[in-house]
Amino acid sequence: MSAEAANPGAHSRRRGRPRIDLRRLGRAALLGPAGRDRLPDAIGHVAEAHRAHHPDADLAILHKAYVLAETSHRGQFRKSGEPYITHPLAVTLILAELGAETTTLTASLLHDTVEDTDVTLEQVKAEFGAEVAYLVDGVTKLEKVDYGAAAEPETFRKMLVATGNDVRVMSIKLADRLHNMRTLGVMRPEKQARIAKVTRDVLIPLAERLGVQALKTELEDLVFAILHPEEYEQTRALIAENTAAGELLDAMAERFAAVLREADITAEVLIRPRHFVSVHRVSLKRGDLRGTDFGRLLVLVGEDADCYAVLGELHTCFTPVISEFKDFIAAPKFNLYQSLHTAVAGPDGAVAEVLIRTHQMHKVAEAGVIALGNPYVPLEGAEPADGERADPTRPGWLSRLLEWQESTPDPDTFWTSLHADLAQDREITVFRADGRMLGLPAGASCIDAAYAQYGEEAHACIGARVNGRLATLSTVLSDGDTVHLLLAHDSASGPSPEWLDHARTPAARIAITTWLQANPEETKDAAAAPRRPVPVTTERPTDANAVVDLPDATLRLAGCCTPVPPDAVTGFAVRGGVVTVHREECSAVARMKSLEREPIKVSWGDAAACRVTLVAESFGRPRLLADLTEAIATEGAAIVSATVEPPSQSRVRHTYTLQLPDAAGLPALMRAMRDVPGVYDVSRTQHPAATT
Repeated sequence: MSAEAANPGAHSRRRGRPRIDLRRLGRAALLGPAGRDRLPDAIGHVAEAHRAHHPDADLAILHKAYVLAETSHRGQFRKSGEPYITHPLAVTLILAELGAETTTLTASLLHDTVEDTDVTLEQVKAEFGAEVAYLVDGVTKLEKVDYGAAAEPETFRKMLVATGNDVRVMSIKLADRLHNMRTLGVMRPEKQARIAKVTRDVLIPLAERLGVQALKTELEDLVFAILHPEEYEQTRALIAENTAAGELLDAMAERFAAVLREADITAEVLIRPRHFVSVHRVSLKRGDLRGTDFGRLLVLVGEDADCYAVLGELHTCFTPVISEFKDFIAAPKFNLYQSLHTAVAGPDGAVAEVLIRTHQMHKVAEAGVIALGNPYVPLEGAEPADGERADPTRPGWLSRLLEWQESTPDPDTFWTSLHADLAQDREITVFRADGRMLGLPAGASCIDAAYAQYGEEAHACIGARVNGRLATLSTVLSDGDTVHLLLAHDSASGPSPEWLDHARTPAARIAITTWLQANPEETKDAAAAPRRPVPVTTERPTDANAVVDLPDATLRLAGCCTPVPPDAVTGFAVRGGVVTVHREECSAVARMKSLEREPIKVSWGDAAACRVTLVAESFGRPRLLADLTEAIATEGAAIVSATVEPPSQSRVRHTYTLQLPDAAGLPALMRAMRDVPGVYDVSRTQHPAATT
């Protein structure tokens, strides 16, 4: 089945039984009422659609489930006046057309029995097994009498948790909502709007994430018609006015087919008219639409390599629009979607968008996780790792959702967080330091990566390296980045309130908020911390442990580079008979020589004591200054002066001028300072000095 209306013209060369086109049926529901004649032998249609995908399927259990559903719902009617059994039949037919396996269809036929009839879950389990009972229970609503206003969010929580164990639960729910949306016209306008908004905010994003485009696009059109009736009518009129668009696409399809035949590439070229929402979006983006904007061309081939062969031929024989090229085969989307996207211009200048994929890719693109069949039946020759069931349908976003929902017992918080999570319409993949992958929503920061990897241990995160470079926790990550997260050794440290400004995932926001609420005093202390430089200075000495062959000369170590033994040094005479001593690599030396100042040879004396200025770069955290000064004192160095600059993007710069009893202890001192949690670099000063 197609997610967009399939063209019944010459380019559709499928053979065998005519397929029931659910997109066409859905569009018919939008364009006006159709006859309410009951389908003859409704379960026969389900069986026929099921056998088209699973020729060897055992239909006995479907007939058994139909008998129980029909007898238990007998005497019940929908608001439209139709017998209630037409609803589970329609839902099951939708899933059968998408290729769902027998267990899913059985549960679909029974999905309302426990909720709306006297049939019990124990009875379903006894008659049809634990798997079917689990699926039925997963989509059964919680009673409003028990949960009140929290019934809807808690029902979705229950459903999502069940989906985490078996994704087929959500498949049934999506098909259930699609049929309800198709028949929503009998409801009051305000109830239509309420159901449409929940569909837009929760179920359509879930359909997108599960890759079920066939359901997602029709749901989008139905929601569009209810929530934006004026724009919908304008789009409908626009499509009706451009009936010639199909002829332009037909002509392009014929050219494509001829080119591929000449190249000896076996391919099927189909026309894919855009659905209403897609046409509306394109019109907003481009203004006046061209005839070829009302659809796309789909090229189906047998093997992955054939996709690239088709791409090469089309780019050779037509003018490619390079900016439109995307390779979702080499880099599949997070919802299983694979395809090559491109656009080419024909000799007449008409530009057509093209999708190139294999037949299997097309099946997955339309039906998503439903196309994978039963995820709990091991593939032939494959054994689940560690004795657990291998589940290819447990995507990263679902795992993250299930983790954070455990931390939100409040229904309102859960409902708000769920909306925020599902509003993220794209996912990126980043790599951890150990090479493993993390899936995150687009726009996620290092803070989100920390909580995704470490959970509550991320409270101690003090910074990160992104692609080998130091980065603040607020850094937004891109697809393919490598993230090395740095944790403090002090487990008592916690997140800053500022982290909430950069956290995008509910898991991170919930964990940060929970910690801040549990540690209000820590938050106050952090807010009251000094934000200004804190200088501590003593008198600057005028002599140094150096020797120069000039009578009565006074030596002074330059503050710009603070040389210490055994640095290679040189000196320059300044006013008052003073010679300043610089490290030879100091920028001041080059500047003096450019001014034709004569360097003076300087050597180190016998005394071991020395003075040095060090700069410590660190991530801000409580007690950092105290820990640094303690490390300095432990190494036997005396602090002559210290300056702490105001924090900038969670980073702090400390500058210390230190007196060492022995210059040989400088490397050990710098190592000790680097070992202080939060400190990521310690270096000798290299700042420019004034001309002396």
